[in-house]
Amino acid sequence: MKNLISLPKKLTDMPKKATVIISFYNNLKALKLILSALNQQTIADFEVIIADDGSRTEVVEELSSLLKKYNYPIKHEWHTDKGFRKNRILNKAILAAESEYLIFIDGDCIPHPSFVEDHLFFSQPNRIVAGRRVLMSERMSNKVNETFIEHRKLSSFKFYWGLIIDSLIKKSRHVESAIYIPITAINKRFGNYKRGVKGCNFSVHKHGLLNINGFDMRYELPCVGEDTDIEYRLKLLGYEVFLPKFRLVQYHLFHKPLSRIRLKENNNIFSETIKNRTIKAPLGIGQIPKKDFPSHDETKNKSNF
Repeated sequence: MKNLISLPKKLTDMPKKATVIISFYNNLKALKLILSALNQQTIADFEVIIADDGSRTEVVEELSSLLKKYNYPIKHEWHTDKGFRKNRILNKAILAAESEYLIFIDGDCIPHPSFVEDHLFFSQPNRIVAGRRVLMSERMSNKVNETFIEHRKLSSFKFYWGLIIDSLIKKSRHVESAIYIPITAINKRFGNYKRGVKGCNFSVHKHGLLNINGFDMRYELPCVGEDTDIEYRLKLLGYEVFLPKFRLVQYHLFHKPLSRIRLKENNNIFSETIKNRTIKAPLGIGQIPKKDFPSHDETKNKSNF
């Protein structure tokens, strides 16, 4: 006879408070640093989704072997490399997320130990919580490895002083963004409601993104589509953007700037969105074929490849 008593789920299988979505493409060295930093978070109630825009087979195979190394559940959402399709894989990550609060970071940005907790702390309905990042020079980036992160040296005064010295010779930039002061009154008093969203450091409730049909997949080039466009359409629904001061600290690893030669194409799409006051993306989550929807059972602690 079957046991009809419904047993409680294991604690590790319970829905998490937040989902951290990492935009990723081939840079496994940087991703390992990010995953190590997430292992050091002040709270553990989150899951991670790696939104992989078509990394090479050997990268995916190596990544698959890492998924159970960390203290939190990881899902790997991958699709075929057909050029820059970041917004499409981000939409799939949204569908795969099991929590109701989503935190977005890029695959070259290392979070401070309180990063996830900070995003959750300042979250509110109809609010985008946004932060900035320290732009580390190549020299300072080369100092950072997994052991460095595990020993909390990235957020140490010694490293911050090194960033200041480096900024004086115009190498590292925005080093003031590394200042961490966990005093709510100061964070709110000097916080900002007027600055825009950066796609590498923002969070919002999942239902907000579903209400605007997610990221607009017509953008197939970097910039605008994964942050400015999202901000604009959420604001049409009455959302605010809040940047708390001295929180949400993030360190950007050095790399050569991305080409913006074809940025005009993205600007044309965005101009059309503004002209028509478009709230729902014409090509968004609702236009992803159901056969491509991620399965929670198939993606947990596995590579969807």
